[in-house]
Order: sequence, then C-alpha cells, then structure tokens
Amino acid sequence: MRHVVFRVAGERYALPLAAVREVVLPQPPFARVPRASEAVRGVMNLRGRVVAVVDLAALVGLPAQPLRDGAGMVLILDHGKRTLGLLIGGVLGVEPLAPPEAGGGLVRGLAEARTGAVTVLGAEALAEQASALFGGR
Repeated sequence: MRHVVFRVAGERYALPLAAVREVVLPQPPFARVPRASEAVRGVMNLRGRVVAVVDLAALVGLPAQPLRDGAGMVLILDHGKRTLGLLIGGVLGVEPLAPPEAGGGLVRGLAEARTGAVTVLGAEALAEQASALFGGR
C-alpha cells in the first residue's frame, strides 16, 4: 500500500495515500479559533473552503512546531464531509509500505521505508482526535 511519508518535529511519519487529498503551503497568518486548544493553529481558506489547521506534532505528543514564513506544509485530509489540515514539517515522498500488523488507534505501528523506519498513523483515528479538539463537531 502506498503511503505519504512526511516529517514532523524531526520524526518521520506516514499516512495512507488514499487518506490524503493534497499537500499545500500554509497561508499564515491563520485565522485564530477562540478558546481552541493550542494544537489548533487556526483556519485557512483553501480555494473558498474553510479548513481547520491542527499542529500534528501536538497531536502525537511532540513539541509544537514554530510557524515561520516559508516553513512547513499543510497536509489536507478528507474526513467525511469535513476537511482537516495537518501542519507538518515537510513531505519526504510517497512510498509503498507494508501495512503494520498493529491494530487500530492513532499509531498503527512501524514500517520500513527506503530511508529507515517510519511511524504509520491511522487516518481515521487522527481525524477523530483532531475533531475532538473542536468539541467533536
């Protein structure tokens, strides 16, 4: 199965390619969301559609990523009728990875990529965890 391999706070992660709609450059400053968790960076306009942007580092327990002009990317996931943006460091490529044998949850397991081991994330669990930051709405 093909996965998008990307960098977050110096670590390598992967998501199934089928779960990723696109990767875009961030358009800071993001519009702030009042009373939102620190993991919520805000919202951005993506071709007329409002997209919530969440710092993936914060979701996986890593230090928040500094947002500087020209740094980072936003990985766009489609989750049902909602679109979610995940702030990442950068995309390393698309690779065929053997799916990990671990069960569900945010971290599905480890897989061997050309450049070494990567942590494979579950797109559904990731979207649910991010959605919970907004009160499950």
